[in-house]
Amino acid sequence: MKDERFPRSARIRSGREIRWLLRKGRRCRLGPIDAFIAQAAETGPRFGLIVPRHGHSAAARNRLQRRLREIARRDWLPAARTRERGLDVLVRARREAYGRSYEELRALITEAVERPCEA
Repeated sequence: MKDERFPRSARIRSGREIRWLLRKGRRCRLGPIDAFIAQAAETGPRFGLIVPRHGHSAAARNRLQRRLREIARRDWLPAARTRERGLDVLVRARREAYGRSYEELRALITEAVERPCEA
């Protein structure tokens, strides 16, 4: 069985790292998500999330977080490792993200990472 965990080394969790990415990362605004992308340190590709409640229930927020984490774990992280692109990606969900399907969110995250964004 293939190891499908989302390893700790691939997560952005500290407030200091999140604030740094919000200030210094390239910002890609794609409808319901904002992605902040920066060159990673020597640790390899990493992924982080910011999902405000925006007036939704905790269950809806948790569902959106699980969807975004699953996209990162199954699609983005393996692709980033094979390309040997050490990127830190921080995704901030906006109010409109709550109504999007898994496939729509996956396409948006892929687009944000693949295309050039503003500095």
